[in-house]
Parts: sequence; structure tokens; C-alpha cells
Amino acid sequence: MARFRERGEHGSAVVDFVLVMVLLVPLVLGVMQLALVLHVRNTVALAASEGARHAAAWESTPEDGLARTRDQWDGAVAQRFVKATRIEVSEFAGAPAYRVEIDVAVPALGLGGPAVSFTVSGNAVIEPDPTGAVP
Repeated sequence: MARFRERGEHGSAVVDFVLVMVLLVPLVLGVMQLALVLHVRNTVALAASEGARHAAAWESTPEDGLARTRDQWDGAVAQRFVKATRIEVSEFAGAPAYRVEIDVAVPALGLGGPAVSFTVSGNAVIEPDPTGAVP
């Protein structure tokens, strides 16, 4: 007499695992990409602000501000993410100010492929000469 095996749910765990992973992996990778972009944006924005403040200090030059900007993001962000850094004189509330702008492109998960591109900036009002001399 042949015995029939019951065909319960044997092997369904593999199917469940695949179905869950199809949804979970893109979600986790998306969160990782968002975290990387926000980390790079915040770090570079802080560097731009610090560079502008340094350039705006009395007896400091715009080149000093750009150097300070690069020093700030150098250890925390990969060099290949930052595409361009520039400083310009602008006006803020009627006072002369320095504006540091940094163009950034963060590839997918930092590896390659399509990139998220954005520009961050930092501003600082130029400190006047304490002796009262006009440049």
C-alpha cells in the first residue's frame, strides 16, 4: 500500500523569503543612499559656511577661505564627490559678504552610476578694518 505524503507548506519559506527580499532590499538601499546624500550635503554645507567665515575675517583672503573649506570636507567626504568650489563677493543686508559655493555629485551608494547633483553655499559678512581704513 502506497502512502501519500501530505503536501503542507514544505518549501514555502524560500518563496516567502524571496518575496520579502524583493521589497526589503530596494528599501534598505534607498535609505542608505538617502543617508549618504544627507551626510555629504551637511558636511559640505558646514565646510562652505566655515570657509566663508574664515575668508570674511579681517586680514584673511578669499584663497584662505577656499583652503579652509577644502580642509573641512577633506577627511569626511570623498574628493570625487566635490566637482567645483568657488568664492565670490556678494551683498547681504546691504553689507559686503563672501559667498562660498560648492557643486557636489553623489553617485548611487557612492559607487557609480547616476548621481544626485546639488549645490550648497555658505555666506559671511566681511569684517571691516578695525583701524577704520577703507580698502
